[in-house]
Amino acid sequence: LVELYAKREITEGFAFLPDQPWQVEFEDAFPYEETEDQLQATREIKESMERPTPMDRLLAGDVGFGKTEVAMRAIFKAVISGKQVAVLVPTTVLAQQHYQTFLNRFNPFGVKVDVLNRFRSTAEKREILKGVENGSIDVLIGTHSLLNKKVKFKDLGFLVVDEEQRFGVEHKEHIKAMRSHVDVLTMSATPIPRTLEMSMAGIREMSTILTPPEDRHPILTYVGAQEDKQIAAAIRRELLRDGRVFFVHNKVSDIEKKGRELRDL
Repeated sequence: LVELYAKREITEGFAFLPDQPWQVEFEDAFPYEETEDQLQATREIKESMERPTPMDRLLAGDVGFGKTEVAMRAIFKAVISGKQVAVLVPTTVLAQQHYQTFLNRFNPFGVKVDVLNRFRSTAEKREILKGVENGSIDVLIGTHSLLNKKVKFKDLGFLVVDEEQRFGVEHKEHIKAMRSHVDVLTMSATPIPRTLEMSMAGIREMSTILTPPEDRHPILTYVGAQEDKQIAAAIRRELLRDGRVFFVHNKVSDIEKKGRELRDL
């Protein structure tokens, strides 16, 4: 790995353009107030992108602290500079989630976003592969199917890896191969020790988001013996505020029985 990063340092990468007027417009369209950490991380990433050596930066921050928005600003910068972007995520659900978020943010600016996952029909996949190869798709989101040899980008310049620790060794090898010449941004709420160590040692750059967004309540966790009364009270409290409840049960064989018990409560 150290050898790979040394090679990156002497590889001539692509220096992305400084912020264009559209970039400002895109960032102003964000409906929430950014936190100071989000702005700082965005600045650091942009500076790295504008340098001619390929970037490799880790963006660490808790769930819900706004890593995706920071990544989208970097992606927009890459697209405006005429490059394609690949967004690699570990699960189909997350790919779909990102796809919706990206569509909402990028559509008004004419950026073509698509998603490659197992819900796509063979015909759709063919169209997507064609679009990626001829450059009509700017941003492609996908699970490890993105690492398939059939996926040929016309001009890939930026790779975003969400939760890298959830990919297997084989996938990481593919990611590594893609890495040597494109700018890479890895996002994680829980970086693996090796990634963290490399960031601390200065082999990889690192940005952190430590402040929660305004009005974000901390997650409260209670541990206790199982009591029907408490379960019912917790569910009622959540329903009173029009919220949703997830009840996690560890056995498929009697999950229906558990469902009936909850309904009775």
